[in-house]
Amino acid sequence: MSLLLSAPRVSAAMLLLAVYGVGCAWLWWRHRQALSAEAGRLAAEGAQAGALLLLHASQTGQAQALAEETARRLRAAGRAVRLMPLGKVEAGTLAQARQALIIASTTGEGDAPDSALPFVSGCMQAQEPPSLAGLQTAVLALGDRRYQAFCAFGLSLAQWLRSRGAQPLFETLQVDCGDARVIDQWWRQLAEVLQDPLHEAPAAKAPASTTRWVLQERRCLNPGSQGAPLHLLRFVAEAAPGQALPLWQAGDLVQVFPPDDAQRPRSYSIASLPADGALELLVRERRDEQGALGAASAWLCQRLEVGQALDMRLQAHEGFRQSGNEERALILIGNGTGLAGLRAHLKRRAEQWRAGRTAAPVWLLHGERQARHDTHFDDELQTWHREGLLAHVDRVYSRDLPGRHVQQQLQDEWQRLREWLARGAAIYVCGSLQGMGQAVDRLLREQLGEAGLQALIASGRYRRDVY
Repeated sequence: MSLLLSAPRVSAAMLLLAVYGVGCAWLWWRHRQALSAEAGRLAAEGAQAGALLLLHASQTGQAQALAEETARRLRAAGRAVRLMPLGKVEAGTLAQARQALIIASTTGEGDAPDSALPFVSGCMQAQEPPSLAGLQTAVLALGDRRYQAFCAFGLSLAQWLRSRGAQPLFETLQVDCGDARVIDQWWRQLAEVLQDPLHEAPAAKAPASTTRWVLQERRCLNPGSQGAPLHLLRFVAEAAPGQALPLWQAGDLVQVFPPDDAQRPRSYSIASLPADGALELLVRERRDEQGALGAASAWLCQRLEVGQALDMRLQAHEGFRQSGNEERALILIGNGTGLAGLRAHLKRRAEQWRAGRTAAPVWLLHGERQARHDTHFDDELQTWHREGLLAHVDRVYSRDLPGRHVQQQLQDEWQRLREWLARGAAIYVCGSLQGMGQAVDRLLREQLGEAGLQALIASGRYRRDVY
């Protein structure tokens, strides 16, 4: 049988491809038109007199996601809502509002999220702070009880609002690690004080956002290391025939619901891209003072069997994506499992690099314990280095050179960092808050000055995923 196609068949095939291409373009145009129309509708709604002001201060995207869901429920109940990041709110906007709901995360040792710092300096720390008499407010504070300053920023924000004359609609609610019971209480109390049946609205129930994932592989990356075992977990999505696979971007997170503590989901940085065909995580075994494994790490690192499925929810992390920095050089700084988030950014930049969409290089600084046992993903990194994508790779091993950490390496390379920043580079930090994250932040503030660092934050050139 001949494998050659006749001219009529070739023409027919080309025609079908052309029709398919036109159809895809039309569907894309319709989708863009629908998004544009919806954005215009929401903007007009937010501009209405008396629109409820709904603000979010988010570090990992959780506060923003909750604010968006709250806005959806309010709109389903017929409320006009103006949804904004807290960091973009000016004093006049807040003073003119009649009601304001604020969902605020806490980062570091009781600090405001990076995205909210303009509000802190421009309003909360202003020499002449605004009068908010006549404003009704409610605050949902997000935090983690493992930290001493639990929900500290949300609580200080609520106190500041009261000091400026605002009247609380109800007492500030504190959420520990996304506790669903407290979040449900938030919606119930809003429904009561606003006299809107939010929990009964036809569209109030959130669509199922979890996906069933099957563990395809689990591999310990550091046998023999002085550090706790570190596992690479590879999951594939369970999708029904014809169902689209879930998508995410470099910098995004995934929430895991451990069976022993399903009310408190844990967030993990995703180490892969959809193009890899799997969702990959780096998970280190965590033990408490008594030596017991944590609920999440015990489940993921030991109890979950290969071939077994679990529900996970993708979590967009707008503040750690490359949006706005696609053409910039990147300085990626991290330690330990923070390599997961940095690896996703490297994979994304490699896609852009090979497609000729950017020539901006990347500089990676990563800290671990021992070169003999903790040189993770070295083949990938060496390939990217040979290709020119990775201009510099600085791997620091604290047990090989006691006392040597990423922050010391960064300080020694400060002149290079200044040169990269002068050319417009963006800094991404991923890993532990205690030690590395705080030390890098402190070094940047010392060297650049508070104003210099604030300028980087405002321009989206300093982004963090620290925990």
